[in-house]
Amino acid sequence: MTHPVPEFHDRMLSLGLARVSEAAAIACTDLIGRGDEKAADQAAVDAMRRQLNQLEIRGVVVIGEGERDEAPMLYIGEEVGTGEGPEVDIALDPLEGTTLTAKDMPNALAVIAMGPRGTMLHAPDVYMEKLAIGPGFKPGTVTLAMSPAERVSALAAAKGCSVTDITVCVLERPRHEEMIAEIRSTGAAIRLITDGDVAGVMHCAQPEVTGIDMYMGSGGAPEGVLAAAALKCMGGQIYGKLLFRNDDEKARAKKAGITNLDRVYTRDDMVTGDVIFSATGVTDGSLVPGLKREPEHITAETILMRSKTGSVRRMIYRNPMSQIRK
Repeated sequence: MTHPVPEFHDRMLSLGLARVSEAAAIACTDLIGRGDEKAADQAAVDAMRRQLNQLEIRGVVVIGEGERDEAPMLYIGEEVGTGEGPEVDIALDPLEGTTLTAKDMPNALAVIAMGPRGTMLHAPDVYMEKLAIGPGFKPGTVTLAMSPAERVSALAAAKGCSVTDITVCVLERPRHEEMIAEIRSTGAAIRLITDGDVAGVMHCAQPEVTGIDMYMGSGGAPEGVLAAAALKCMGGQIYGKLLFRNDDEKARAKKAGITNLDRVYTRDDMVTGDVIFSATGVTDGSLVPGLKREPEHITAETILMRSKTGSVRRMIYRNPMSQIRK
């Protein structure tokens, strides 16, 4: 006799997901500003995996720490959870901003998204060209086919403002120098970030809070899927196109089941169903505060979102230091 597969109840699972990102963030407490990226990342990975395995799910990591031969845990394809409960896809980055954490710079997060099995794009570990704007605009207001200057002009027209009122978030990398120059030639402002492009994309969803209107540039494809999951909950548009430097990277994409290597993915292509998303601050950022130390406690703040309802919940977790260092 076969038993029915349990349904994905996002409301019931959301609090458990918040505990997962909280655990990963809090594990980094003693490593913020210590200059050791690997130790911070490992602490977050270990804590996230332990907490995930307490959830009553049959989870598969579709966006994780890398291929199985590259990552000892939370690798792509790893099964997590108790083995009881709904079948789910999981996209995660236990520490989005390892360098930010090591240097105690803003916007390091522990992030995770969950949806029913088959919900999220199995993006290979290659680059993705990304373009994102916030909610309230018609689809196609900006496109990847436009030049950077055309995107700025199009968004300004849609907002009914001057191009000088537009601020674009860009990852500071040599490969973006020409794009940065072109954006600046329009009169628009640029917010450069050193790392953490999931947070960079999320900034577009709340321009009144962050001051960011648009994100553009290339970064990791897995982070693009995580960002799409966040915008699925917060509202906004993201477009992504995989970029390949060699045949090995094309082979990775084909292994992940991607046949059209030139496809432009929308938010709803990357995340096809309802998801839940949780992000806990490690260092202070525009979207969520970082960890706060007190003599006897550590306080973490989490933003927990459900795409089904569009709900955004902020949670503050105050935990005794004695529990953290057990």
